[in-house]
Amino acid sequence: MPDTPAESRSHPSHEGDKIGYLRMVDIFRDLSEAEVEEIDRATTITTAHRGKILYMPEETGEVLFMLKEGRIQLYRISPEGKKLVIATIGPGTVFGEMAFIGQGMHNSFAEALEDCVLCIMSRTDVERMLVTKPQVALRIFEVLGHRLQEAEARLAEIAFKSIPARLASLLLQLADEQGNNTIAGLTHQNLGEQIGTYRETTTQTLNIFKSAGLIDIGRKKIMILDRDGLRRIADQT
Repeated sequence: MPDTPAESRSHPSHEGDKIGYLRMVDIFRDLSEAEVEEIDRATTITTAHRGKILYMPEETGEVLFMLKEGRIQLYRISPEGKKLVIATIGPGTVFGEMAFIGQGMHNSFAEALEDCVLCIMSRTDVERMLVTKPQVALRIFEVLGHRLQEAEARLAEIAFKSIPARLASLLLQLADEQGNNTIAGLTHQNLGEQIGTYRETTTQTLNIFKSAGLIDIGRKKIMILDRDGLRRIADQT
């Protein structure tokens, strides 16, 4: 059973800029200064070290998470033990919202990919906020809708595209997210989990891309050399 974040100590070193961060969170963008200050009083800052499981499927959702620093991976495990990544989220994003608009239970794992700083809000405060601030509820539904679209697109790629096409598409997406042609901080295992295949298959496909002059490979680093070539592979079925 993972530790309950709501029971963790708050961290004063982060408290000073918490309200500034909350103003930047997308779901609070329609709120007045006074309303953001009200949210500030209802939230607590906590940290999660790399590898920490914040929640698991079928676990009751007691807090809403707002990621301030770091990256979180949402994933499911098949009955055969295979990991399928649903989303990898970065700062400024909320997660854990399904437990508040569904059956009160989480439907996936949430794991810290690196050391994270989070704002958390209790279930009671979230439910009060959803009732008294419908614009926040609308923004949460928008976040949920976007995440479901991403999950459906990922599942469609796994169902209908070849492994090279899926991997080429993922590399281009990650490069765009990192803002350059170098993808850092991910292992071949991480990449395989995101496209629904095994590490060995991912490594073989990366080596094929390297031999074709599409990429270069370093230690936990992939450099894209030919974006057009990868795009042609990504567009194949």
